[in-house]
Amino acid sequence: MSQDIAHLRKSYERAELSEDASHADPMAQFAQWFDEALKSELPEPNAMTLATVGSDLRPSTRVVLIKEFDARGIVWYTNYQGRKGLELAGNPYAALQFHWVELERVVRIEGLVEKVSTEESDAYFATPLDSRIGAWASPQSQVIPDRTVLVTAAAKYGAKFLLHPPRPPHWGGYRLKPDTWQFWQGRKSRLHDRLRYRLEKDAWVRERLAP
Repeated sequence: MSQDIAHLRKSYERAELSEDASHADPMAQFAQWFDEALKSELPEPNAMTLATVGSDLRPSTRVVLIKEFDARGIVWYTNYQGRKGLELAGNPYAALQFHWVELERVVRIEGLVEKVSTEESDAYFATPLDSRIGAWASPQSQVIPDRTVLVTAAAKYGAKFLLHPPRPPHWGGYRLKPDTWQFWQGRKSRLHDRLRYRLEKDAWVRERLAP
């Protein structure tokens, strides 16, 4: 190796996370942190890592973008026929993670995933035209010989649908319904603040975990 990465470390000293200052409802706590990430003008604060597990029990991760959140859960949109869609069809449990490096914060979310309604997917699909054509053109997660396949398919569907491409039947939204949250705030000397919320009999239990 050209450098010794074992000694790379940072002292986290920006903020703290206490039980008294945090919300009893984890979605309210998430909304506060997400708003602070937006106001801090971080690069892509809406980016989150999605983890799923396939039938071979091998986990896989990828970055997706949060598009909506409310009391029902966390929403993103994608191709249902890609690897993540196929894995969710076989195992509907997944995990999400936000890492806001500049704020020294991590949010981890676990729960059951379900497809959003047809109406919600249709409403969101009214996005920029290029993105709608891309949803038709990309056979997500499939092996293709080169980029020409995508460009040719985009041209084909662009000519077919013009300015009004409908939502593909294989494309839409997912909603993760949280049953576990973790909020991590970096602190000095590795004594980080870590609060977990877990759903127990339809009520949220908040507890501190050792870092």
